[in-house]
Amino acid sequence: MAYIETAPRGVWAGRILSALVVLFLLADGGASLFAPQLVQADMIADGFPLELTPYIGGIAIICAIFYAIPATAFLGAILTTGFLGGAICTHFRLGEIGSPPQLICLALGVLTWCGLYLRDRRVRDLLPLRS
Repeated sequence: MAYIETAPRGVWAGRILSALVVLFLLADGGASLFAPQLVQADMIADGFPLELTPYIGGIAIICAIFYAIPATAFLGAILTTGFLGGAICTHFRLGEIGSPPQLICLALGVLTWCGLYLRDRRVRDLLPLRS
């Protein structure tokens, strides 16, 4: 009987967290690209022209794709963090400190790095939490 090496539990937890991040970004980007009427009110409330909706959706999808591919996951995490940071900054500008969208973006950013940390040994080597 052949020995099959399995990934540690932490790696699987990281994959699950990362999958949640990817699904959220794809859903958000897909809604912006294919159903702009769903995000129209939010775009207007945030002060963005409706013509930017496809670009914002495209950026979210690109971030998700880079993050989902193991070879580019680190770049994807950086891009996702920047994208979410921009959303958080927008809500600060509007005076919506601690608003649900802002907290969701913050949580998604934390999940992005937690997922990558758990699933990628190179990130754990860069940021050791224990000595």
